[in-house]
Amino acid sequence: MHKGFLKVGHLPTLIAAFLYFDFSFMTWVLLGPLGVAVAGDLHLNAAQKGLMVAVPVLAGAILRVVLGLLVDRYKPKRVGIGAQVVVIGGLLVAWGLGIHSYGGTLLLGIVLGLAGASFAVALPLASAWYPPEHQGTALGLAGAGNSGTVLAALFAPGLALAFGWQNVIGLAAIPLAATLAVYCLLAKDTPHPAPRGSLAGYLRLLRIGDAWWFMFFYSVTFGGFVGLSSSLTIYFNDQYHLPAVTAGYCTAAVVFVGSLMRPIGGAVADRIGGVRALTMLYTLAAASFATIATGLPTIWFAMPVFLFGMLALGMGNGAVFQLVPQRFARQMGIMTGLVGMSGGVGGFYLASSLGYSKQLSGSYGPGFLVFALLAATALLCISGIARRWRTTWSEVYGAARV
Repeated sequence: MHKGFLKVGHLPTLIAAFLYFDFSFMTWVLLGPLGVAVAGDLHLNAAQKGLMVAVPVLAGAILRVVLGLLVDRYKPKRVGIGAQVVVIGGLLVAWGLGIHSYGGTLLLGIVLGLAGASFAVALPLASAWYPPEHQGTALGLAGAGNSGTVLAALFAPGLALAFGWQNVIGLAAIPLAATLAVYCLLAKDTPHPAPRGSLAGYLRLLRIGDAWWFMFFYSVTFGGFVGLSSSLTIYFNDQYHLPAVTAGYCTAAVVFVGSLMRPIGGAVADRIGGVRALTMLYTLAAASFATIATGLPTIWFAMPVFLFGMLALGMGNGAVFQLVPQRFARQMGIMTGLVGMSGGVGGFYLASSLGYSKQLSGSYGPGFLVFALLAATALLCISGIARRWRTTWSEVYGAARV
């Protein structure tokens, strides 16, 4: 971390944003690590398992836009408190009533989606305190809260064995409530917020090509990260016949690498530029998932490739958000919502397509291959627009590296 970083911004708010993001993400992907137990009790097929873990991702994607709008109008801290209260209440209701059908898991997925929408609160909360040259590092650290997916993969399968998966849903409310208390104490809205925008102004952002580029790039990096976080416990159990707890540990290892690499990706992008960083990372991601699509014979062959692939996606998440505030500094609330939504849509696609791929073809390979092709497409696109961004942004938007 650059020594000048600690002299600017507001560290308590950055810590609060990280914790809020971390435990919200733990909750968001909860159905993935619980998927083996849930599928066994409710007798779900491969396609149903895929859709079950994908619905929270899609709900989170849609709700990020809603929270992004609210953040720009009512400030991040207030919106974050309200959203967290709703999630805690929803978990307790689901636990109290119980979930007894496939449809019930989909309804729970919508509640979990609101936890995933925390992205649209935590990142603008942190971003508003830091200058352009430190945005990659600040948003990388706040965004490292996606490590909450590690907590879900690490602990949820074991807790399900000990207490039953229904009770794990209720237990999740406990760390959320503790985090909410810390958030209320530490988080502080910047005294210099961007001016409020109208809904028409937000819609005008969708007429700007760069907004769509960011949405696409993040749909690959974050979509891959959250799609794998939601699906890998089921995949490792089905593909390599690992027990649910062991599959959860393997998932936690892969997701931990992606989470750890997000702030590193932001810091690297601050140093060498987001475009150059993404060019290298999309290359690595495309190669990794094309290799996985071949159907590696054992978990020992698969794990290193998954780790490299997730490293690329995690760093890519940080690199994308090194670029976003350079172009849309005064619309970070809604842009975080829009870009985050696209990441969730990408995750929904990956999680659901893996299930349908297995159901229709008997193999997960086609699902991974299409995702590798998406990463290759992103590589071609970032290479194509690099010159325009580099020659215009430094003059118009600030001094940070593109």
